[in-house]
Amino acid sequence: MMNCQQLASRIEELQPEAEARDVARLCLLLTNAVNNVEALSDYGTLTSAWKEMGLRLQAATDQHAAMTEELELLARSDPRQFTADQIWILIRAIKVQSQILQLYVGQPAIDV
Repeated sequence: MMNCQQLASRIEELQPEAEARDVARLCLLLTNAVNNVEALSDYGTLTSAWKEMGLRLQAATDQHAAMTEELELLARSDPRQFTADQIWILIRAIKVQSQILQLYVGQPAIDV
């Protein structure tokens, strides 16, 4: 059975320049992304899952950055005078945070 150390070694082969925290993060994300962790011992399966997770993480990171900017603007306004659009910004922020959390804990995101 593949353990975390073995998976980390394989990730380091795929991405030799990765820092330790990035390797640890990828171990967690990859094990949450597959039903059978043992399947990651196959190089093709690992490579495919690694690429897919990279794309999902980049998309989530981009969404998070955009949402952070909107929330910073929102934080400068008076909450007593929020418009409907500002409330939707808050709801979208919750959804983005939920999607990122889903990547890390392997649970379905809440549907907002």
